[in-house]
Amino acid sequence: MPKPHGFTYEQRGEHCVAITHQGRAAATLRGNRAAAFLSEVASGDPQLVMARWTGSYKFGNERTAKNHPRNRR
Repeated sequence: MPKPHGFTYEQRGEHCVAITHQGRAAATLRGNRAAAFLSEVASGDPQLVMARWTGSYKFGNERTAKNHPRNRR
C-alpha cells in the first residue's frame, strides 16, 4: 500500500485541531478527540495517523473488485 502524503495539521487553541489534505480542510477535531489525535500523532507516523482519522485510506474492497468479472482480463 502506498504511503499517504499531503496531510498537515494545525493545533488551534488548546482543544482544537484542524487537518488539511493538499490545502483543503479534511477534518476538525475538538475536545477529547483532538487530545487523542495529538497523542497518537506523537507516537506514530503522522501521515498514516491523519489518513486514518480523516477516512482517506484504503477501504478493503480492492481485492474483491480485482476479482469482479468486469475487471478480469
